Amino acid sequence: MAIRTRVDRARPSAGIAMLALQQIEDELARDDVTAQELAEIVRELHREADPQEGLFGALAQLLTVAARTAERLEPDRDGDASCALHEPAALITDNPGLRAYYATRALDPQGERAP
Repeated sequence: MAIRTRVDRARPSAGIAMLALQQIEDELARDDVTAQELAEIVRELHREADPQEGLFGALAQLLTVAARTAERLEPDRDGDASCALHEPAALITDNPGLRAYYATRALDPQGERAP
């Protein structure tokens, strides 16, 4: 029995994540979704009280781990690969996360959960 490579293990995991995102997208596209429901779903993407718990935070963490691995593997230690991964990791939780938070507050200002 051949040992599966990391890529062989990561590929189906990425596929599962994409299917899960498609399910969320399908829920959002329904005609009967309310502002409160939309706000709650978006809050699952970015949690203001603890951004690492939300989907954006998990994706940022994944990119950060990839960037750290790239730092170790870059032959010239010039940051071409690692910086290209660190930057989107930071941006995911900064700009899109903050905008998602503003959207949830506009849609359902009373629904903000206490930290």
